[in-house]
Amino acid sequence: MTIADHNKQLLQNVFAALAKGNGKPFTDSLADDVCWVIHGTTAWSGRYEGRQAVLNRLLKPLFAQFATTYTNTAQRFIAEDDRVVVECSGQVTTRTGKAYNNRYCYVCRLADGKVHELVEYMDTDLLNTALEAPVHADA
Repeated sequence: MTIADHNKQLLQNVFAALAKGNGKPFTDSLADDVCWVIHGTTAWSGRYEGRQAVLNRLLKPLFAQFATTYTNTAQRFIAEDDRVVVECSGQVTTRTGKAYNNRYCYVCRLADGKVHELVEYMDTDLLNTALEAPVHADA
């Protein structure tokens, strides 16, 4: 099995759990030095450097806005060398009753079985419409 195959299989397992609402394998896959980049000009856009920053400054304020269990279903995985591209669709209802069903493209760089970099592309207009600006906890 090549490194690309191994990385692809790892993320296929992570997204199989996410499709059922289990985010633990996803957060467990993040390296301590992960860098998550969200492109765009939203209040959520920027660089989240380090696992604790991702958990505290991105995921915690994001999930605080959700009223239902978040699921994310992958439609496609493309792997080459240490990168895996995941095309996926998230689904959740916010506490304000809005549907936040976004489509994503994640470009992930993996090493030693962990995600070290995740670059996220999405519908930023939907993000601005459905979610409030994040309230960041200190990382």
